[in-house]
Amino acid sequence: MKYRFKASRGFWKSFLKLSEQQQTSAKATSKIFKANPFDPRLRSHKINSLSSYYGKTVYAVVIEGDLRAAFYVEGDVTFTVDIGSHAIYRV
Repeated sequence: MKYRFKASRGFWKSFLKLSEQQQTSAKATSKIFKANPFDPRLRSHKINSLSSYYGKTVYAVVIEGDLRAAFYVEGDVTFTVDIGSHAIYRV
């Protein structure tokens, strides 16, 4: 499936707070993510707390260490909603 991608304002606010090294890692990971958000290298996994909050199935991908990006899919559009440590799973 060919996906289109959109990022929330909250995602970009959180992205800009990351260290330069984390931003570089996120940019590198985004190339894999844009090819396939469920690529096994990303270890995509469902986040139950965020799924309940958003009322749709929300997933996270592993970028590096404790750095994650949360997203959900509607049709052919993938919406990234946040990026950061495991703390982004708490609502």
